[in-house]
Amino acid sequence: MTAKRFLDHANRAIDQANRALDHDWVLDRTFHSSSGEVRWAALGASEAPPLVFVHGTPFSSYVWRSVARALAPHHRVHVWDLPGYGASEMRDGQDVSLDQQARVFTELLDHWGLDQPAVVAHDFGGCIALRAHLLHGARYERLALLDPVALAPWGSPTYRLLGANAEVFAQLPAPLHAALVREYLGSGSHLGLHPEVHSRLVAPWCTPEGQAAFYRQITLNDQRFTDEIQDRYGELKLPVLVCWGAEDTWIPVAKAHELAEAIPGAELRVFEGAGHLVQEDAPAELAAQLARFLG
Repeated sequence: MTAKRFLDHANRAIDQANRALDHDWVLDRTFHSSSGEVRWAALGASEAPPLVFVHGTPFSSYVWRSVARALAPHHRVHVWDLPGYGASEMRDGQDVSLDQQARVFTELLDHWGLDQPAVVAHDFGGCIALRAHLLHGARYERLALLDPVALAPWGSPTYRLLGANAEVFAQLPAPLHAALVREYLGSGSHLGLHPEVHSRLVAPWCTPEGQAAFYRQITLNDQRFTDEIQDRYGELKLPVLVCWGAEDTWIPVAKAHELAEAIPGAELRVFEGAGHLVQEDAPAELAAQLARFLG
């Protein structure tokens, strides 16, 4: 498929996704992981090359809907919500740390029977995919990292404030909590989220369980989870694509160049006019770059 034909196809898939923003993204399968029930779904023909998407925080697999649909005609696409996120289980005492999420991802790959899938990981998902590979033996055919949490220091000023005062923020009245999450999540997009997309991403955090889960995932994560692997990126011996939004205000684009230099042979693609949520700000361009990288 030529680049022009693929871009036309990607735009049609994204138009379809935008016409059905709130109704047909359903994770219809359940995996019982060591951190609770994980909801997941698969798109595309079962015999096609496997491709797995990993979302970050405070998002869900819903951010992948457009890109996943664009790539599904040529791949068996697996999408899932991390434990403690989206449609997956949220509960008191749940371990949703980056360390445990990497273990769950390894469990899930084994459950799917995927030995060497291609993996695309965003934000915290980048750390999860890297830890699973470097520490837990998960094998990938290739890896694309999209604005990943991978290099110290990380965490926006807002994220650090929430983490340092989680017990206080967890007691906010529900409307104030919802407003905080909405503002914080929306700042991930440079162009501004479609109102229905914005609401869909905020909704899981606005139940009593979701409010507690939102602050739990911030409390349990700190820089040590990237410190433990940061010096090992030179060991990566697979094709790696580093993608970044030029207008990312959560993790500055300077980190893109630093990460690409730390990984042998890594490609770097910067998306002008896109923020941290490149898959929302530039979905067709991202899909085209991933299609090229995935071959």
